[in-house]
Formats: sequence, C-alpha cells, structure tokens
Amino acid sequence: MKATVYKSTGSWYIVKSDPDSYREGKTFNARIKGKFKIDDITSTNPIAVGDFVEIEMENEGEGSVVINKIIDRKNYITRQSPHNKHQHHIIASNLDQSLLFATLKDPKTSQGFIDRFLVTSEAYHIPSLIVFNKTDLHRKKEEQKFEELKTIYQAIGYKVMAMSIEKNIGVEDLKVLLKDKVTLLSGHSGVGKSSFINIVFPELELKTQDVSGWSGKGLHTTTFAEMFDLPSGGKIIDTPGLREFALMDISKGELGHYFPEMRSLINDCQFNNCMHINEPGCAVKEAVNTGDIATDRYVSYLTILESIKEKAW
Repeated sequence: MKATVYKSTGSWYIVKSDPDSYREGKTFNARIKGKFKIDDITSTNPIAVGDFVEIEMENEGEGSVVINKIIDRKNYITRQSPHNKHQHHIIASNLDQSLLFATLKDPKTSQGFIDRFLVTSEAYHIPSLIVFNKTDLHRKKEEQKFEELKTIYQAIGYKVMAMSIEKNIGVEDLKVLLKDKVTLLSGHSGVGKSSFINIVFPELELKTQDVSGWSGKGLHTTTFAEMFDLPSGGKIIDTPGLREFALMDISKGELGHYFPEMRSLINDCQFNNCMHINEPGCAVKEAVNTGDIATDRYVSYLTILESIKEKAW
C-alpha cells in the first residue's frame, strides 16, 4: 500500500494512504522496518515529510504500519543539522514550491537569510516566493525597504508579496498561489507562519508566541515539520522556525549558479572558473558596477562564498 508522510518525529511517523489504495486517505502511525536500509542518504533523518512510501500493516487492530520502501523523490530541500554541522537534515521532499515568510520588523529578517534560503531552493530546483508579513507595522523606513527588496527580487524572477495577517491583507491572494501545489513554509520564528495556518485551518489552533523582547527573535512554536491538506486543494508543510540557514553540499565554484542574475552572465566571464571576486574580464563584476546586479545581492554572494568550507580530500 502506498502512502505519504505527513509528520516525522524522528522515530515515529504519521502517514496517510493514497487515494487509490483500498484504505483511501486513512491515517496511520508508522515506523521504519527493522532491516530497513537507505542507500546513499547521509542525513540525520532518512524519511522526511512529503516522502512517498510503501507501507504494510503491522497490527490490524492497532492501526499501525511499517514503512518498507521510499519511492524515489522528485526533489527535496535540506539544511545543516541542528545537532551535527557535518550532517544535513532533510526538511521536506516532493515540493512544488517553497515560500519564505519574512518580516522587516518584530522580528527582522536579514537579507542574508533570505538569500541563503533562495540559494538552497535554487540548488534543489524548487521555485520560491517571498511573503513579507506584518506590513501593518511598517513605517516609512520599512515601506522604503520593502519596495527596494521587492524591486531587487522581482527583477531576477521571484514573486514577492506584502501581507498583514493582523489586518487580513493579502491573505486571500496567497491562498490562490498555494492552490493545488505542495508548498514548504519557512522563515524565522515569529514571522507569522503559524498564524497564517490558523487562518487556513482554524480548527488546528496552532500555538503562536510573541517575539522575544530581549532578543528581537521569535520563540519556537513548531517542533517537527508537518504537512496539512488545503481545503481548496494542495498541501502546505509547516516547518520549525529557523534562526539560521546554513548551506550544505554547495561548493564555492557552484554558488554563482544559484544566483539567477549571475548565472546568466557566467559564460561571459573571461575565465571559466571565475569566482567573481577580482579576476579580470569578469562579467558579473561589470554588471555590479553598472547596476545590473544589485550591490546587496553581490555582497550576499561574497558573504556566503566566504562561509563555505571546502572539503579537504
């Protein structure tokens, strides 16, 4: 019987049988089969939310099942494991798009965090959109910053939206973009992910917490990634609030390919291994100088480049 993983707690999983199975849409508690082996996967979690799996009944009376196979993933997205910086943690798999909730105030989402998220999505070929929530808190400074960021990211192909869950502005527009798609929701704690889900699923009553006054950072409310079926079609995957977004398995030489505005110019550089720092004949540096590439994005590229530690072979 085929099923989809809706929640992972590390040792136990919640799965839902596929519509074409003889137990259509039934939810089960599941565990990995004892001899279950997953080749070529070095993540801290071998099975992730969004995985398509094959299951078999373990105890008919208790409604529990064992997972005996993972069906090949269409894609997946990872981050550095919070427990081991040398391992990666699969956040979710089989995604149609990723949605980053960002805020310019209470808490403030840095552009570096946004760019790291976009780089990761690009690396795994997952389309991204950025939603700036809490626009009801914006004053002139935040309004100017939003317009600046919107201009930068829309120019390179990303959908950017403004939203205020508090004032119910932009919520319906966002629902339209989620319809019939599997969407990963991500962002710092306190940016409004749980509040948005509570609007879509009022019966869930997900816990929300205010931003921590002394740190300016949101308090964690979601412990494990979990997928929900949208009433209008499609699915969303809620993830624990991220304070940092460390990249995994991206080399210095690859990084420029995950900046769309740089990717289109790489073949115009004089050297095919150009790192776009101080090499002569660099088309990317020229585009920065002429304003065709935003300076802030280029600074993000350099900052991320410097943070990448190459493996010693």
